[in-house]
Amino acid sequence: MSRFLRHRGACAGGAIVFLLAAVALLAPWLAPHDPDAMRLGENLRPPSWAHPFGTDSLGRDVLSQVMFGARISLTIGCVSVGLAILGGVPIGLVAGFAGGWLDRLTMRLVDILVSFPTILLAIIVITIFGPGLRNAMIAIGIAQVPLYARLMRGAVLKVKSLDYVLAARASGAREGRILWRHVVPNCVPPLLVQSTLFFATAILSAAYLGFLGLGAQPPTAEWGTMLSKARDFLRVAPHVSIFPGLTIMVTVVGLNLLGDGLRDVLDPRTGVA
Repeated sequence: MSRFLRHRGACAGGAIVFLLAAVALLAPWLAPHDPDAMRLGENLRPPSWAHPFGTDSLGRDVLSQVMFGARISLTIGCVSVGLAILGGVPIGLVAGFAGGWLDRLTMRLVDILVSFPTILLAIIVITIFGPGLRNAMIAIGIAQVPLYARLMRGAVLKVKSLDYVLAARASGAREGRILWRHVVPNCVPPLLVQSTLFFATAILSAAYLGFLGLGAQPPTAEWGTMLSKARDFLRVAPHVSIFPGLTIMVTVVGLNLLGDGLRDVLDPRTGVA
């Protein structure tokens, strides 16, 4: 914690993520208006005291939609990263620790999947199961499974060659004890760091899918869907696109800063600025 507090980037990223989580949790009380309430007489109004972010084409308050959209984005990030961890970590763990033909076969299959962009894999999964928020989360999680498998395998290969693992094996410790007592706990820090970065990737992927009409469907207040509906009014009402886009950018920057900071803090060989 002391190293974390001395790292300016980690503190800045942590503050952004904490603020996002607070807004998401308290959205029903913080939002000035009902995000789904339509006021056709107030459509496409510019930012004002009554509507700090303006209104959209149906007269809905953009600030309220952005606040409630934070809940959707956090849910997408948590579910997607959780599915990716459940699917990718066991694959990488078994492949890296077992080695041999199993490792080679597994990694060649993973390499084939990694050759496809994450968003393309997500689109393929959604094409099979259909658009929607639930399918978007599943698709993003499945698309990140190969990345977690490669990450976990690399961490296992690094840890199992260290001296304390070799000493445990030389002393007669069973392979299962070496795996769960020495290898897995020391693979957690890189997983924690990359999960923070993949969280940002999941939010961006959800925004892409929402923009393409494959993610959350209207009237759900999701940032990508808001951008998709606002692109027709970019010339006459740019604020409808600007504020959701800025929110996505700030969120992703905050998560990346937090991930980079955690990487520096959890690695004792790096100095903390």
